[in-house]
Amino acid sequence: MSPDGHPAATAIFIGHFTMPRGTTYGRHWHSFHQLAWAAKGLLRVSSERGAWLLPPSLALWMPAWVPHTTESAGDTVMRSAYVDPAASPEIRWPEPTVVAAGPLLQALIDHLGRTGLAPDARSRAEAVLLDVLHPVPVTSVSVTEPRDPRARAVARALVRDPADGRPLEAWGTEVGASARTLARLFVAETGLAFGQWREQLRMQSAMPLLAEGMTVEAVARRVGYGSASSFVAAFRRVVGVTPRQYFPVRG
Repeated sequence: MSPDGHPAATAIFIGHFTMPRGTTYGRHWHSFHQLAWAAKGLLRVSSERGAWLLPPSLALWMPAWVPHTTESAGDTVMRSAYVDPAASPEIRWPEPTVVAAGPLLQALIDHLGRTGLAPDARSRAEAVLLDVLHPVPVTSVSVTEPRDPRARAVARALVRDPADGRPLEAWGTEVGASARTLARLFVAETGLAFGQWREQLRMQSAMPLLAEGMTVEAVARRVGYGSASSFVAAFRRVVGVTPRQYFPVRG
């Protein structure tokens, strides 16, 4: 057996996890690389290197020994491929990397999850799986909560209602701080200017709604954009792809 309890005879082991809404696997790591994929629902994977929301169209390559947490953002079924580093020396991604989970990759994960595969058949499928891993230009989307109680009050109010478009001057009146002070606190404690922070939060809030099948127009209104086009432009600017590319419509 491997250090993670995986059968040593295989280069890739498939784990199957049913994760009702709110299921969380706290900070942990693996001696194997992990390819985390949601066959159903939406996965949230976080590490010190970033945070990713993953629909079935995307998977995340998590390098061995990188601490991370995994949780379900809805009722989710996760199928993870655990890859022996010795069997994949050509994959040298030191950071978590988002890859496309197209029909072939999905079928290979399902195929390798079967019991009773002949060793030569398994070996061929494992080689193809590693060969079809293609990174996609998706950026981590996460926000840090400020520590200062005044800025934190603003942040928590926006988490509850990301469509709230009040400027910092209005928030300052509510929490007892000048707009300049709040602006300085957001930069110092989150690494982002207030406008950037709010835009990241809106994208993070939008993703579960898009994953549930809500229209782009409805999501745009829910998170504070006046039109679908302005929301799509912001999504592409922050995430790196359009909502339709991130959450392709299934036939």
